[in-house]
Amino acid sequence: MIKIGTALFEACEELERERGISKDVLIASLCDAMVAAYKKHMHVKEAANIEAILDEQTGEIGVFSTKLVVKNVEDPDTQISLEDAKEIDDEVEIDDEVKIEVTPDQFGRIAAQSAKQVITQRIRDAERNNILNEFLEKKGTLTTGIIQRVENRNVIVNIGKTDAIMPQKEQIPREYYKPGNRIRVFVLNVKETNRLPQVIVSHAHAEIVRELFELEVPEIEDGIVEIKSIAREAGFRTKLAVWSNDPEVDSVGACIGPRGSRIQTIVGELKNEKIDIVRWSPDPVEFIVNAISPARVVSVDIMTDDEDRKDALVVVPDDQLSLAIGREGQNVRLAHRLTGWKIDIKSVSQMEDEEARKTSNFEYNDDEESEESAIDSEEIQEEIEEEMNQQALDEEDLQQEEVEEENSEETEE
Repeated sequence: MIKIGTALFEACEELERERGISKDVLIASLCDAMVAAYKKHMHVKEAANIEAILDEQTGEIGVFSTKLVVKNVEDPDTQISLEDAKEIDDEVEIDDEVKIEVTPDQFGRIAAQSAKQVITQRIRDAERNNILNEFLEKKGTLTTGIIQRVENRNVIVNIGKTDAIMPQKEQIPREYYKPGNRIRVFVLNVKETNRLPQVIVSHAHAEIVRELFELEVPEIEDGIVEIKSIAREAGFRTKLAVWSNDPEVDSVGACIGPRGSRIQTIVGELKNEKIDIVRWSPDPVEFIVNAISPARVVSVDIMTDDEDRKDALVVVPDDQLSLAIGREGQNVRLAHRLTGWKIDIKSVSQMEDEEARKTSNFEYNDDEESEESAIDSEEIQEEIEEEMNQQALDEEDLQQEEVEEENSEETEE
């Protein structure tokens, strides 16, 4: 046995506190390292019956070989005679197993050198697995980190035991990310690598808005108010559709809070990003009207009954058209994403012009059809008259032939 003292256990306990690596994992790593060193020292590739045992009370570790007690020994590496086994344990019987210490002399330094690499690698593996499991649980949630630096347009954020990457597409446009500032991010994905796990975070994800409302609005956390859908263009505007499961609780008022205290906190967290809170409705017409707000709506026509295609025509007053569409189409684009309906917005004047064009086209077609009908009537009348004239001529010819025949008969007589 090799005396290692209590320093090892103190080091294991310290690593467990600092890095969260279990003491049992470290002790198991040390035992595996001892076995690997023994095989290397003894030039043995396979030795299934070799194990290392650490006595925590005495602080000693040694290498042992497990052998089966038999009458006649055929394989000295795995078997031992009853007489030899009795010298180790008086109570041993046939078919029992005994552990025999095989720790080589002058093995301490060799074992330490071999164990160093094994233990270091095991510590890294255990630390990587701990981080991986921790952030797999955090995937899809909000967490707080500290901005470290900006590399190749990617923002590196420290979120505890590892650094996360925020790609450019997950950043808010025109936002300045200053190293040292605290930032709240959404954990998008966790990828396992040969080193530490790679964590991808976002500062522009719509779920950040959901998490903030859940933190600030107790009714949402309690399940009284439900967030049905979110549409966000990070840094500019967000539309939020909410629904109350309690008729006595106003879903929009709960999210705004007394004197706007709740919504102001969230807007401040999002760097003054505009937030429109609308009531969700199972009726698509009512939901579309709410989603188009703050613009007023005159009418909403569902263009098709096909469930696969959701098209709606929204008519608004002339002075509300630009407001309904929004700057660069932002309002109608967010309304489309919020409701899931393809929305076509037109003003009252545009609809009246279309109706006038349709009416004029209809009258023009009627006039053409009347003219064509008159022409057809004249052609038919002419054909009838030609047939009647032809019949009259045929009758005259027939009468003339009869007269000629009668004259011919009289002459012959």
